[in-house]
Amino acid sequence: MPLTLAAQGGHLEGILLSRGTDIQSQGQDKESILYEASLSGDPSVIRHLLDNGADANIIQHTGRMPIHSVARQGYLEALKLLIPVTSIKEVNNSGMSPLHSAAAGGHPHCIKALLDAGYDPNYMLHPWVQRSYDDERKSALFFAVSNNDVPSAKLLLEGGAMANQDPIKCLQVALRLGNYELIDLLLRFGANVNYYCKVNTTHFPSALQYALKDEVVLRMLCNYGYDVGRCFDCPYGSGSHIPEGYEGWTNSVIKDSLFCEVITVSWLKHLSGQMVRILLDYVDHVTLCSKLKAAVMEQKQWPDICRLQENVRCLQHLCRLRIRCCLGRRRLRLPFFMSFLPLPGRLKDYILYREYDLYSRQSNCTAASQGDAEVRRQTKFKESS
Repeated sequence: MPLTLAAQGGHLEGILLSRGTDIQSQGQDKESILYEASLSGDPSVIRHLLDNGADANIIQHTGRMPIHSVARQGYLEALKLLIPVTSIKEVNNSGMSPLHSAAAGGHPHCIKALLDAGYDPNYMLHPWVQRSYDDERKSALFFAVSNNDVPSAKLLLEGGAMANQDPIKCLQVALRLGNYELIDLLLRFGANVNYYCKVNTTHFPSALQYALKDEVVLRMLCNYGYDVGRCFDCPYGSGSHIPEGYEGWTNSVIKDSLFCEVITVSWLKHLSGQMVRILLDYVDHVTLCSKLKAAVMEQKQWPDICRLQENVRCLQHLCRLRIRCCLGRRRLRLPFFMSFLPLPGRLKDYILYREYDLYSRQSNCTAASQGDAEVRRQTKFKESS
């Protein structure tokens, strides 16, 4: 059909020559002329079609509408034309928000336009759309995070997106990517550090598995309320770790792997001393089970660990732990709650373990280095002039 081909190619001249053709016509797959035009994103073509009665609210067979198409491809001017003539009710009926499309395509400018227009950052994929993704993602934020797209994720979070809505948590995806900026962003907006993964579940919250070799990430998790106590929770205590009647690998082992069992495997054992030493900064006195103690005794951190374990912890540290306990983990996940406490800034920083915020320290050093480099560049330019 000449009109369809002209629309697909974004050829306004071809559309003008096709006068008399029904502009509301649809193909066998229910794709409208306007939807075909949205694939090229030419604003002049889309404006002409809209001015001549094209309907922006026709849902094609896959559930997409023209607004989804332009958002997915980042056609901002075309998106601005479609936003006022697209019914949010019809968009909801399609099972997918254009925010999902814009986030999938990695287009922050389109995300901002949609948020400004009132689109809900917490609209979730309809189950029939969700089933097409192996990870069963639901939120637009998940699309942005899985793309390693910090600007888009930041816009969605600032627009009110909740960080814990997907079956596989956005924080888990960011941890797997190893993106410090993205991890920090999600944590600042309330990502739950104490989530449990459905696959390969552990007795301790799952996030720690991504921080075994990375102190920066480990400190991030602990500072935001990670349940460190679960790492030292072992039913065997000072006794043998091989229970009576044990005949090999069991379902209980698979479903509830203990921290001491994980960190003492041959390829991780060398990390046990460093891990335990860091975790002790976030707890009162704890008991090391026989297996964990045997592994840690071989590490260089053992004398320092002994010093902490054999002496009473300082009152300042105990007060911090008590205050954090009273605040609760949900408030620790959302640092803005601290603004409601009538406490001096230095005390708030201490409660939040700012002295162990290695990521912010690195970021500040990097920013300072970049600033110094820019000053040197400008000075050199002036001297050469």
